[in-house]
Amino acid sequence: MEALRIHSVFIPMSSALFTPIELRQLTLNNRIVISPLCQYSAIEGTAQPWHWMHIGHFAISGAGLVIMEATAVSAIGRISPQCLGLYSDENEAALTRLISDTRRFSGIPIGIQLDHAGRKASTRPTWKLWKGHGVPREEGGWQPVGPSAEAFTTGWQVPIELGQAGLAQVGSEFVESTRRAERCGFDWIEIHCAHGYLLHEFLSPLTNHRGDSYGGSVAKRMRFPLEVAEAMRAVWPQAKPLGIRITGEDWIEGGLTLDDAVEFAGALKEIGIDYVTPSAGNVAAGMQVPAVGPGYMVPFAERIKRETGITTMTVGMIVDPHQANEIIASGKADMVAIGRAIMDDPRWPWHAAAKLGEKMEVSPQYARCTPQHWPAYPMVHGVALREGEGVMGHATRE
Repeated sequence: MEALRIHSVFIPMSSALFTPIELRQLTLNNRIVISPLCQYSAIEGTAQPWHWMHIGHFAISGAGLVIMEATAVSAIGRISPQCLGLYSDENEAALTRLISDTRRFSGIPIGIQLDHAGRKASTRPTWKLWKGHGVPREEGGWQPVGPSAEAFTTGWQVPIELGQAGLAQVGSEFVESTRRAERCGFDWIEIHCAHGYLLHEFLSPLTNHRGDSYGGSVAKRMRFPLEVAEAMRAVWPQAKPLGIRITGEDWIEGGLTLDDAVEFAGALKEIGIDYVTPSAGNVAAGMQVPAVGPGYMVPFAERIKRETGITTMTVGMIVDPHQANEIIASGKADMVAIGRAIMDDPRWPWHAAAKLGEKMEVSPQYARCTPQHWPAYPMVHGVALREGEGVMGHATRE
């Protein structure tokens, strides 16, 4: 009997979504990025078998880049006691093994989002919020810190205001975690400066009421995040990209606006940051979220890109491949970050390639489920296949 051999193929892409992009000396095969997705499954900050399974799904998805979840630079910087960290030798050893194991089967670049939760730390995983947000010390909680001694809202802990020594310590923790990320073998770092976490807290006038050189004017409120980003850039290899997730709007009167985001992005570009991902909200209670719909945060990236020239990644209910392709083709953003859609469908890039008429590299172990080997595929996914040709791979007989 003839043996069936599956060849993984890579065909130059014609749709904008599947064109390569180069940042520094790293080239992504396409513009699809898997967004950092918190899993609340670590023990003392250390990755567990769940993380191997979680990242393994995405590493064979065909995306251009996978970014690991928000990963704390210190134990008290974790969002919850179950959040991932990169502040101890044990944390580092586990992530080093995860990267090494994943690269045995996948060449997709892997990044990590480094974070400090600030006053929103020591909270419960999303599926345990029925017990309340704050985690008491007897359950493994701790005293959070922030730019000012003000709680997020009723029922949350009041943070300790960071003094000069505390600021220096947090800055050194971001730098040390950056060094650890390099030793682990990560290709890319994204700094978390959004969603009401520490660096965002320094930026926003809603949360920063300091009277020193780190509070007051926009320039003073930007100072600490810029110092952290610049220090990280100095120790992160020059060949590797370093980006930052920022806030496009606080969505509360008196909070950060898109004008502020443009100014901040321009300052980040000047110190060597390679891209920004503008998100929004979550910095304080009372948020007035606008009508939510597909691509509702794309205008943030579009304006920042237009006015500063910095590379942008966009987020926010990007679900349809044609929508994602239009964002890139029209120049509104340079990359799209897919979150919930890819958790729901870990093969989202495969299906996007099929719908856009592209061919994609596929792990040979999974090649049998590509369209030419699955007659039901066109009916399920609405893909018109040409006779004798598959969308993601070729089969030949020898």
